[in-house]
Amino acid sequence: MLAEERRRKILELIRENGSVKVSELGKLFRVSEPTIRQDLYKLEKSGAVVRCHGGAYLKTLPESVQTLSLEHKENMELKARIGRKAAEFVEPNSTIILDSGTTVTELAKNIIHIQGLRVITNALNIALLLGVEPTIEIHMTGGEFKRPTLSLTGEKAASFFDNMHADRLFLAAAGVSLREGLTYPGISDLPVKRAMIESSDEVFLLVDSTKIHKHAFAAINVLDQIDYLITDEGISEKDRSEFEKLGIKVIIAESDDPSSRSGMGSGGGSLFPST
Repeated sequence: MLAEERRRKILELIRENGSVKVSELGKLFRVSEPTIRQDLYKLEKSGAVVRCHGGAYLKTLPESVQTLSLEHKENMELKARIGRKAAEFVEPNSTIILDSGTTVTELAKNIIHIQGLRVITNALNIALLLGVEPTIEIHMTGGEFKRPTLSLTGEKAASFFDNMHADRLFLAAAGVSLREGLTYPGISDLPVKRAMIESSDEVFLLVDSTKIHKHAFAAINVLDQIDYLITDEGISEKDRSEFEKLGIKVIIAESDDPSSRSGMGSGGGSLFPST
């Protein structure tokens, strides 16, 4: 692996996990610790991270945790639309699992008014957001705290779902690949995602179109267990067709601007009636 690519992957890991250790990165990338220290030095010079004894952490991390702000704020207009569309599939008096992340948080903002929900989540910010509504019952996993996504992760978080059952799961991903499945920058979330999927009757994957074909460090090939993909109109007709060949129903969160819908033909969320 070239040094520039390795540094890019290291930065992805830091953005996902909040911090990294030199010793762990050396083993992960199979290079010496002095090489990793040089990588972190260059990343610090770029202004993205702060080096500390034995590792480095994301520069914006302390403020984000204190203010309960999520790190990944790209494409927020698309994510807001996807969140609003996904909220149409949340029924009163149902049990749902909400994954962590910005897109699922946008969904959570749109379901506070729904009565009698039982919500299982690994996201602290979502629990606090929905916990203000007395009619919503909140259940949280245990596990290791992952600062950038304000979530709990790892094997302990995954084990929380043993013998759990939910009507629907609303799942996030860093990327989705037709060949690799769902991709994530770190490996600690993989058992959690798998446990969530296995505990749910229906699985809704919430990703904006920029994440399609996006590869990250780790992957789980579970596309055969995804029932619905909620995305935006940026998805190509070819990709939409490929997902539907896999049995995944594609739901488009359309823009409020009619001019942005040109070329969509008969597509869009209207193909799949909301609940």
